[in-house]
Amino acid sequence: MRFDIITIFPEFFRGVFDFGIVRRARAGGLVEVAAHDLRGWTHDRHKVVDDRPFGGGDGMVLKPEPIFEAVESLTGLAGGDAERFREAGRRVVLLSPQGRSLTQALAGELSKAEQVVVICGRYEGVDERVAEALATDEVSIGDYVLSGGEPAAVVLVDAVTRLVPGALGSETSAVNESFSEGILDFPNYTRPVEFRGRRVPEVLLGGHHAEVARWRRRAALGKTRRNRPDLFERAELSDAERERAGGGDD
Repeated sequence: MRFDIITIFPEFFRGVFDFGIVRRARAGGLVEVAAHDLRGWTHDRHKVVDDRPFGGGDGMVLKPEPIFEAVESLTGLAGGDAERFREAGRRVVLLSPQGRSLTQALAGELSKAEQVVVICGRYEGVDERVAEALATDEVSIGDYVLSGGEPAAVVLVDAVTRLVPGALGSETSAVNESFSEGILDFPNYTRPVEFRGRRVPEVLLGGHHAEVARWRRRAALGKTRRNRPDLFERAELSDAERERAGGGDD
């Protein structure tokens, strides 16, 4: 699959994808990532990409014309229609504090696309017509405000790349990670067995795989209940599992 990132700071991405799983996925030909300067789709001498908001107010707003042209150019599809992009196996993601949360489920959806075009907002935001007509998805990485969409784009590319088949090198790796079932991952331990008075749970030292699996499930549910009660309440669990979660990671 291919990621095309539209930004006014393409240099922000220089080298950021040259590490870890994204680097390996790129080297293996599983994904391509390119950052594009939005100013390349302007037609005035000063390459202006923003203007003052109608109705007054502070700050500047990114103009719709260069964004529409950039997306149409990168996808090869004219018309700027979100539904048409979806039908062609492409997703156009507008990164915005007003978007729906980036979840593991949404990352999984995006990983099935042939191309993901990522629009990085700046200043006071992006002309609303981009969200209304052009973007297939308006996405937020959290309930806080960043200076721009560039850091969020890095998060999105990493989260989606991990779910591209073959990127992790093991088909079970992504399945066992946090949020794959709507709950957090189980606690992990390594050597030494005892560190500053804290021991690794005995069940993990016994080599009984069925007991380890039961402990991990119970511990994952307990940790989810403590750290993310919102996830725990939404998780599809039996009454017995909810009761056993009280044992947590004991």
